Amino acid sequence: MGKLKPWSSFAPPSVLLLPTGYYIAGGALAVAFSFLTLALLPPAALDRFWRRRLSLFTVSDHPRTVLSLLSFAGFVLLIATGLFGSRDPLSNPLPLVIWTLLWAGFTLLQGALGDLWSWLNPWYGPWRVASRVFSLRTDEADPSRLPKWLGYWPAFVLFFGFAWFELIDPAPDDPSRLAFAAGIYWLLSFAAICVFGYGDWSRRGEFLTVFFSMVARFAPLQREKGRLHLGWPGAKLLSASSLPASGTAFLLLALSSVSFDGLSKTFFWLGLFGVNPLEFPGRTALIGIGSFGLVLTFILLAAVFALAVSLGQRLAGDGQPFEKAAGLLVWSVVPIALAYHIAHYLTALLVDGQYALVALSDPFALGWNLFGTADRMVEAG
Repeated sequence: MGKLKPWSSFAPPSVLLLPTGYYIAGGALAVAFSFLTLALLPPAALDRFWRRRLSLFTVSDHPRTVLSLLSFAGFVLLIATGLFGSRDPLSNPLPLVIWTLLWAGFTLLQGALGDLWSWLNPWYGPWRVASRVFSLRTDEADPSRLPKWLGYWPAFVLFFGFAWFELIDPAPDDPSRLAFAAGIYWLLSFAAICVFGYGDWSRRGEFLTVFFSMVARFAPLQREKGRLHLGWPGAKLLSASSLPASGTAFLLLALSSVSFDGLSKTFFWLGLFGVNPLEFPGRTALIGIGSFGLVLTFILLAAVFALAVSLGQRLAGDGQPFEKAAGLLVWSVVPIALAYHIAHYLTALLVDGQYALVALSDPFALGWNLFGTADRMVEAG
């Protein structure tokens, strides 16, 4: 199916030997089965079935601050390795942890196990400490200090910047470059938390928290009022309230950015601009093309989604406002985005995840073997 990240030193090229037609047929059958299920089974029975859940046990909030502080300490150490460790992205843990373990792997955990990010968020613990030292308000349910008209647009803009850095920037896996970008982002987000409050900024401004909380709605494990419940995957999406236009745009961007990542590596896309993939000119030469494609993919997906919602409302005779209908139906993008995210990054996770185990044992390339994995052989087979 083509090379994996030809622009990066990450992971050697890999080829999927299963014929492309099999992938297309499998996807078509999955979609057809979904539509048949919705068409043939009574809606009320389906709704009752998916809303069933099993109450498990109570989970205390007390360890949350400690876990967050440990996560923050780990983040600081990773920034140090980016600044002072190996220049090789496959030997430095910072790019491997951020691009592979966090972005590729942790998204999978959020979708499978629930909102783990709320416990490991590297801003929560420092905010709790700062609030005690400087007598800041600590109630996450405080009245909003972030203007309501902004909606999710701050998170949308920051997510777009993140996607641009990952997909378009000439060297997103350069350890020192990534260390500066991640460190500055943490400081800016912490400043925003101090100004607008942790609860409001994390819900509508900090893009990782917004993205992970939306993905976590698909998980079968859900925590409500301190109690853990086991339900069907995606069941919590049924009770999700309608998102504003900014929230709809955010979820569509999450899907379109990963879609463009796949499209941008194809012979078709590069051929449109006269680029020979076998003589890849490097990411610097494709900044303009990549930026255009990232924006265009979002616009096209948003247009197709808006058209589908509008036609659906007409066919169903739905009289509610378009924005409300779109804000409800966009939640159906979550399982699609999650499944594609996993499929897209699975090879990188399996291969680069092994490099991460090696690098974490010797984070500063000083010959350490902290976890006994520094001499592990990485296999791409």
